[in-house]
Parts: sequence; C-alpha cells; structure tokens
Amino acid sequence: MVRTRLKRSAEWLLVGAGAARAARRMRRAQTIVLAYHNVVPDGEPAWGDRSLHLPQRDFARQLELLCRTHDVVPITELLEPDTRGTRPRAVITFDDAYLGAVTAGLDELARRGLPATFFVAPAFVGGRSFWWDAVAGRSPTGLPGEVRRHALEALQGRDDAVREWALRNGHETSDVPAHQTVAGMDDLTRTAAVPGITLASHTWSHVNLARVTGTELITELECPLVWLRARFPNVVPWLSYPYGLSSEAAALEAERAGYLGALRIDGGWLGRWAGGAQRYSLPRRNIPAGLTLRGFELRTSGLAPV
Repeated sequence: MVRTRLKRSAEWLLVGAGAARAARRMRRAQTIVLAYHNVVPDGEPAWGDRSLHLPQRDFARQLELLCRTHDVVPITELLEPDTRGTRPRAVITFDDAYLGAVTAGLDELARRGLPATFFVAPAFVGGRSFWWDAVAGRSPTGLPGEVRRHALEALQGRDDAVREWALRNGHETSDVPAHQTVAGMDDLTRTAAVPGITLASHTWSHVNLARVTGTELITELECPLVWLRARFPNVVPWLSYPYGLSSEAAALEAERAGYLGALRIDGGWLGRWAGGAQRYSLPRRNIPAGLTLRGFELRTSGLAPV
C-alpha cells in the first residue's frame, strides 16, 4: 500500500512538473507501438491473467489522452518516415483477438475514428479461451511465474500441452467470461469492416516461436496469413510474436513468408526509419491493466514506468 502511494505520488509529480510533455517534445519525430490485449466491457467481471484485461472505462480515458498527445496512425505507416515531426506518432495494436477487444475496445476506437490492428491466431477463433486465463482462473494473484516459465519453455507455449500438465500437477483450469474468449467469425467480419481497422497474424496456434523449427515454424507463419486473406478484407502482412518471443530462424522465416514486419511485446520507440533486419524485431510498449492515467502518460511519453 505504501509503495503504491509513493508510486502514484511520483507519477503526479512527474506529469505535473511537465516531464512527460518535455519527453514527448524530444520524441516528436519518433513512433511508439502500443500493445493491448483485452478490453473488459463495463459491468463485466475479469479474472484469469488480470494484467491482460483492461476495463473499458480505462481504455476510453487512455484513448482520449492519446488523441491529445500523439498522432495515432495505422500500422501501414509504421515503416514510413514521419515527415511532420510535430508530435510523436502512436500505433495501436491488440494481440489475441479477444471478444472484449473486438466489441468494447472496437466501440471506443470507432467512436474516435482511430485506426488499430488486431492480431489473430486462427486456431483459437470461435470462442476458445487461452491457457493462461484458464489456469489463472479466479486467483487474485494471477498466474504464478513458475507456471508461466514452465509453460513457455518446457511446453513451448502449446495450449493443449499446458492444460494437460496443469491438470496433472494440481492446477485446475476454469471457464472464463465470454469476453475473455476469442472472437468468432462474425465478430471478426464486423471488425474488419470498420474503417481504419486491420487484421494481421498472431501465428496459427500461438506457440512459442523461439522453441519451434522446421516445417512447424513454416506452417505457423504461412497458414494464418493465407487463412485471414481468404476470409476478411483489410488484412495486412504483419506479425505479432506470441508471448513476444522469437528467434533468428523465426525472423528469417517471417520475411520469407511475406510479412512486412514483426513485433515484439517489449522495448521502446522507433526512430525515423526502421529497415532491414530490424523490421522483424520491432519494439512495442505493453499497456497492462492497472496503470493509472498518469502512469499511462509517462509510459507513452518515453519515460520509464515508475
């Protein structure tokens, strides 16, 4: 509790003293890519891996602030140099295509006419949940770190394997609210029809690409792009690495498969130009649930979270 109060006091002082505004001026020719996951509709419960599930009211406030401080641009402009240079650019992305993101989140974006990209793993489309939400369940502390590490490393982030291991080792899996499942075909069709909204690849089955090779790696990268293009308009050849994890082999295969670029889940800003091999290891700034609005302003202004 004391630590939380100190953190919020520091945020208030930094924003109030103009540090965030000054940082944005220094980065006015740079771009930040924001990584969201889910948006929880007002009045709905949220459990599972809590940091991924942002309340709708908080998302709306963040968008209002972002409109005042950044130029929000589509991902298709990410690799183009910013010739305006009057204030930073921001690109909004969502991993996993949660139902809440393509309903409540999309509503907030459309209300403001903002572009965004939703990364889809086709194997989960149609109401499936993800292992991290099912294993975390209603636990107030979320997913234990040792469980996450074992799931990503030993089990390669494979959904069925993680669930089987969890049951064998006393970690019961739970159902999750509908908004924490993956959107269905109708939901994605409506999403892709909204002006400024694009769909892109989150691999086929959300495995840890740093742990797979050969034919499986090729399938994970080639198949989702083909599947999406056959079903929806406004699909862009961009990739978001599941869990933010990749490898040199995955980056090379992403380029061979025709992706224009690929995004991690960590890192900071892009400068005036991000070309060459860097296009397949582009940084993003993760936006977890629980940030205060001042914390969001600091995070999107280039100041380290306090």
